[in-house]
Amino acid sequence: MPLRGKPVTPALILAAHGTRSAAGQRTLAALAQTVRRARPGRRVALSHLEISAPLLAEVLPAVPGPVVVVPLLLAGGYHVHIDLPAVIARSRADAVVAGWLGPHRLLTSALVRKLARAGLRADDAVVLGAAGSSDAAALADVRAAAHRLAVRLARPVTAAFASSGAPSLEEAVDRLGAAAGVAIASYVLAPGFFHDRLTAAGAGAVSEPLGADPDVAALVWRRYDEALGSRRAPAGHSVTAAPALRHATRRGARSVR
Repeated sequence: MPLRGKPVTPALILAAHGTRSAAGQRTLAALAQTVRRARPGRRVALSHLEISAPLLAEVLPAVPGPVVVVPLLLAGGYHVHIDLPAVIARSRADAVVAGWLGPHRLLTSALVRKLARAGLRADDAVVLGAAGSSDAAALADVRAAAHRLAVRLARPVTAAFASSGAPSLEEAVDRLGAAAGVAIASYVLAPGFFHDRLTAAGAGAVSEPLGADPDVAALVWRRYDEALGSRRAPAGHSVTAAPALRHATRRGARSVR
């Protein structure tokens, strides 16, 4: 039991989208475990916005003391600006919500390693394959991540999308030429519907999802620390106490990068 007057370290609540894929669920659980190992003794709980159990709406009221919610989402968009604030407002209005994960140099490092494992060759064209969004700002986040990857690889990288957004994965692969000369960097966290779309796009190589990579875990803790340090994210990310999120919109909740 903490001494009276001693600050209580907030619990970390990971808020993933959710997936029907058993492999995806195992990967997210492994990521949560990697996050726990990075800071032993800290309370870390995995939750989901929809589809998978446990739901964020169930986890939030069950965790005692202060909490910081870190969205396991690579870009802003509907889930960040609409779904998440609605759950927080209903379930835990005192929660602090950190910024979403990308783009960030730690994600770039993980992408480079996974592309190398997938067999990236010196002359391959590279596509950053993401889920996509109807939110222009979310698509801009992905394109910024593609730019970071291009700088690291010293070659062009095309951002392409499995659902909403242009170009589509198939368009990008066709445009870049023969399938054997195209590699897709999987810009998703776990196996499931969107990663399956990446593997079906016709590229010669597709990297594994970002998954339980130590750099992803380090980025989760960075977002947590940013949220507690100033209640403001670095440029490009919204970090705010939950009551303010009740009035968030997809446009208004995002600060400039």
